[in-house]
Amino acid sequence: MAAQILDGKAISAELRGAIAQRVARLREKGVTPGLAVILVGADPASQIYVRNKSVGCDQVGIHSVTINLPETTTQDELEKLIARLNADDTIHGILVQLPLPKHLDEAAALAVIAPEKDVDGFHLLNAGRMMSGQPGVVACTPKGAMEMIRRTGIDLDGKEAVVVGRSNIVGKPMAMLLLQANCTVTICHSHTVNLAQHTRNADILVAAVGKPGFITKSMVKPGAVVADAAAGGNSRVAKLNIAAKPAHLAACERIDGNNAVGTHKLAHAAYRLRAFNAGRAQNTGAHHGYGRKRREILRKRGFQVPRDDNSVGCKRPDRVGSHGAVAQTGD
Repeated sequence: MAAQILDGKAISAELRGAIAQRVARLREKGVTPGLAVILVGADPASQIYVRNKSVGCDQVGIHSVTINLPETTTQDELEKLIARLNADDTIHGILVQLPLPKHLDEAAALAVIAPEKDVDGFHLLNAGRMMSGQPGVVACTPKGAMEMIRRTGIDLDGKEAVVVGRSNIVGKPMAMLLLQANCTVTICHSHTVNLAQHTRNADILVAAVGKPGFITKSMVKPGAVVADAAAGGNSRVAKLNIAAKPAHLAACERIDGNNAVGTHKLAHAAYRLRAFNAGRAQNTGAHHGYGRKRREILRKRGFQVPRDDNSVGCKRPDRVGSHGAVAQTGD
């Protein structure tokens, strides 16, 4: 039997239609979800990603703003911009396109984003909620990969899952999602000894490394489900197996040219859904239960925080941005 092809384009189109309907209903209530994307510098790949996100938002009726900053932007300038967006009621989701120029501290910048506006799921609070199994925001690429895997219809309970890659953006959250689905999970990486020994045990194999051809056909056991979650979708895991022997796998991604398109199409769909959910939550007070606690913590640290649960902005007399929002939240 030939491998089941996981068509991310088709799934993404299906989700796009559903999201557009939900956005339309929210707009009828006077709320237009807003997503702000910050791009620092002129990295060609980042420019493509940002453009695709903007087009995707337009397709479903989400208000999107792309803020292009020069390569010379300072840490303070970036963090003050994020703080202003935190306080902007028309912006419900904030995304800082990574990687940032080397002179900027990514972790510090991401920490400034209000957790309820963190559509990437990279804020420490959101990452911690995912690690502890609590509801919250999950990184979009792993979310897309998991959606594809679930749509195979294969029972994940007790399956051996191997994730190749350990990045905070893809590898680690992917492993946690599989663990929450009751898989037995192994994380491998570039320093793993005898990588093939691990990957050949996998019922579900997720490649989260950007090196083309890193996983070959001989490293995948017959009947496995394979997903390519590498940056750019170019690790060619699925391509090698489909081209060599379609019946070798139970399921793998559709390939266009050299690229596995499934996971990344669904990641863009996840951004749109995330912006919608954030817009709805911030106008109903439903922030996964952490808004009030976050404000209490900020008050203890000396910030002046509104008591209204729907308010996002906060300030401290000695550390404020141009709109009275937090310029830095760490000491």
